[in-house]
Amino acid sequence: MPTIDYVALDAEAVRTSIELVGTATPADLSKPTPCRAWTLYGLLAHMATQHYGFAAASRGENDPEIWKVRDLGDDPVKAYVESAEHVLDAFAQPGVVERTFPMAEFGPDAAFPGAQAISFHFIDYVVHSWDVAKSLGTTVSFSPEALAAAQTVAQVVPVGDVRHAPGAPFAADVAWSGDDALDGIVAYLGRNPSWPN
Repeated sequence: MPTIDYVALDAEAVRTSIELVGTATPADLSKPTPCRAWTLYGLLAHMATQHYGFAAASRGENDPEIWKVRDLGDDPVKAYVESAEHVLDAFAQPGVVERTFPMAEFGPDAAFPGAQAISFHFIDYVVHSWDVAKSLGTTVSFSPEALAAAQTVAQVVPVGDVRHAPGAPFAADVAWSGDDALDGIVAYLGRNPSWPN
């Protein structure tokens, strides 16, 4: 079975998010998103914070403060793009998949092998790119390789009561029977593919 190159696939997902976010206007920032009660601004603040958190983890840093949601300042789109470029650079460093990522967000002693941690980041940015596209009233697409890998990672996400816990990263799965692979992934991870309907 071939090894999945999560660094390359994550870069595809993050660059896709940059392209989408780059089209957002100041008026778009107050629009709703499929993510709980977040506006687009709130979603971008979360996404930027995660970029910096994962980048720090890739360097072995384990400061819980890094994971606290950031203010995006006067130019939220620019701030988001800078955060995305930061994590792309961090993940492009030699040997990153062999490192151990301390992940304070998951608990004080949580740590994951680099490839697994990057797979977490990858699935987040496939789903969050979809969230941003929905908020902006547009669509998003990924390569067949990215979708196949995203399906593999999504299936590892636990289901059941853990999805209902406060602060759970994904809501309970949504019943969905369409043919679109991305819709199937987001439905499994708690989004309604027909949002906002």
